[in-house]
Amino acid sequence: MESKTPIVVSELDPKFKDEVANTPGGEHIKRCFLCGTCSAGCPVHEMSDKYNPRKIIRMILLGMRDKVLSSDFVWLCSSCYTCRERCPQDVRISDIMTAVRNIAVKEGYIHPAFRRQLQLINAQGKLYEIDDFDNRRRERAGLPPLPGKNEDTGRILDACGINELISNQ
Repeated sequence: MESKTPIVVSELDPKFKDEVANTPGGEHIKRCFLCGTCSAGCPVHEMSDKYNPRKIIRMILLGMRDKVLSSDFVWLCSSCYTCRERCPQDVRISDIMTAVRNIAVKEGYIHPAFRRQLQLINAQGKLYEIDDFDNRRRERAGLPPLPGKNEDTGRILDACGINELISNQ
């Protein structure tokens, strides 16, 4: 059973819903009247109680900014659009989750899995290390060999400020 923690009013940010609404993808957040249709059809919610679209939207509307942005559940949306197809108010929850993730990244909250992927891309230019065995298989398939490491990618991430972002946690 989930433990209930009280909401501390002084920690609420009443402008958070406006920030989400003004971020591309979050425009329809204020249309939601929390009917629960989104949660009923969500395949991710069916697999994990951590992800509940109705609860997340309620937290956004209440202004629970820090709790929403720092949580793992905003990264769980699979963007299957089931909620979007069923929502009577056209709330577009998968777009709202993208908007919330974008705000989270701007604030320095990045899910550890994405942080690790960025570190791998920075270090070797790709997620998967290519070795001689892989290049021999590529050659047999008629594909050109790939270099083992691409240093240009790291420089691009550095120029964009992403390296600084992934090292801040």
